[in-house]
Amino acid sequence: MDPVQNANVLLCITGGIAAFKSVSLLRLLVKAGARVRVVMTEAATHFVAPMTFEALSGSPVCKDLFHSGGAGGESHIALTEWAGIIVVAPATADTLAKAALGLAPDLLGCLLLAARCPVVMAPAMHTAMYLHPATGANLETLESRGVHLVPVGEGDLATGHGPGRMAEPEEILEAVRGVLSPRDFEGVRLLVTAGPTREPIDPVRHLTNRSSGKMGYAVARAARDRGAQVILVSGPVSLPPPPGVVVERVMTAREMHDAVHARYEEIDVAIMAAAVADYAPRDVSSSKLKKSSTPLTLALDPTPDILASLGRRRLDAGSERPFLVGFAMETEALEARARDKLERKGCDLIVANDISVPGVGFESDTNRVAILSAGGGIERLPLMSKYEVAARLLDLVAAGLGIEGGRGRDARR
Repeated sequence: MDPVQNANVLLCITGGIAAFKSVSLLRLLVKAGARVRVVMTEAATHFVAPMTFEALSGSPVCKDLFHSGGAGGESHIALTEWAGIIVVAPATADTLAKAALGLAPDLLGCLLLAARCPVVMAPAMHTAMYLHPATGANLETLESRGVHLVPVGEGDLATGHGPGRMAEPEEILEAVRGVLSPRDFEGVRLLVTAGPTREPIDPVRHLTNRSSGKMGYAVARAARDRGAQVILVSGPVSLPPPPGVVVERVMTAREMHDAVHARYEEIDVAIMAAAVADYAPRDVSSSKLKKSSTPLTLALDPTPDILASLGRRRLDAGSERPFLVGFAMETEALEARARDKLERKGCDLIVANDISVPGVGFESDTNRVAILSAGGGIERLPLMSKYEVAARLLDLVAAGLGIEGGRGRDARR
């Protein structure tokens, strides 16, 4: 399950131009299934009307110690007892300074002092303010106290261009997921493949498929959030690299095969989510092939079977590591073909999805899969986000590894 789902999130908005981006952040949190209450400083209300956040969250906005949306009694205490996580976005220079000094002149200051839950802050300010030594010292102080800081970006600000731009809402949501996730994969070294491969025909043409890489990237993010050391071997995709993940870019099936096997000795888990081309042109032209009126015939040779080669290598070594997960994309006889693939290629688990179903598989943000195990078990998941699918898959990987509290390869030997 997505760790944000059913979480009580206290979203705190302070007075900066980046407050408009907090509307999108609220939408993302609600879409992910969080229960969100919003706190706004007086300055924040000059940038975005409280009514906007009330409409999107379904709850009154809390604005001061004495009228905090019906919390009642010691409102800041009631709110902190309700909150599972506090997110301050944007966190202005003034907010950071007050928090570092432990000042409580308003509702937000009291909330931060009384908080017993994780706190995430997304700084946002003018470049000169961000680069001032005082701000740097305040950030260091807050981080030393366990506050989770979302790094600023560099770009266009209200005035000028430079560092100090608040992270994008999607990045803040990722940070929240990371904080709320169980850290049961601490010390586990996990490799994921993602995306398509491209097999060149000539300098301008290639054979490929529709894979967007979204499923593999979701697995990489979910594993990172749970504390794993993640290596992502990615074919050509348009997705941004997940922060905190080692990304190796490849183009062809041969390059992906070699990159995976180069990491074989150091990994505990291999999750092969890439849609690897099954065939590649036998001869690659060094110059562009010219169009003619006659048919063109391409001779195709099989590409390396990465999943099967990992299974054979593990069998030859007489080892149970790395724990091996495959993917099966089918258009018919889904579970039967997935079971056959699991057995032929020596997998521990295989994730099967019918790519002919709308909203499933290639290019979509959702997936509906069946996860089959070598022991004969099967778990059929409903349509859900690819991150949620990844989270459930990792639950099954953890069970297969016998992870208790997160232990790596050396601890399990």
